[in-house]
Amino acid sequence: MTPPSTRQLPATVRVFTQRFSSTPFGARLARHLALTQLRTWGIPQGSSLSDTAAAIVAELAANAVTHGRVPGRDFELRLAHIPDVLLRIEVSDTRAESRPPGHGEARHPAPLDESGRGLLLVDALADRWEVTDRVARGVALPGKTVRAELDLPR
Repeated sequence: MTPPSTRQLPATVRVFTQRFSSTPFGARLARHLALTQLRTWGIPQGSSLSDTAAAIVAELAANAVTHGRVPGRDFELRLAHIPDVLLRIEVSDTRAESRPPGHGEARHPAPLDESGRGLLLVDALADRWEVTDRVARGVALPGKTVRAELDLPR
């Protein structure tokens, strides 16, 4: 079966895009607004999909403000919802030289490490995830995008 990201998609695609300050407050606000947007799209807060998406947004936004922060530059959250098919979560930052490992390459921290588990959580929750170059309207921009996809039940 062709993965949802490469097969022909239905015409109804809902998209939410917002920039946030590269601060802990910006990361919290991204998670909050993602949940609000999902609720607007009919995905109830507290549902399995909503909780999973919130955890992924929280981890990716925290990584963007911790590891991808460039002073004076924001990070961007983009959600794309294709009903009964897919929920795509993308977090982009402007720091190109700080690139996380790709899917299946996430580092396993030592048991007493205080950080380093975020991408392992994303790997466990998402059906697919990847790190790509940051692109807008076909133009390469400085930075990277971490994209996570959740397949939706029909």
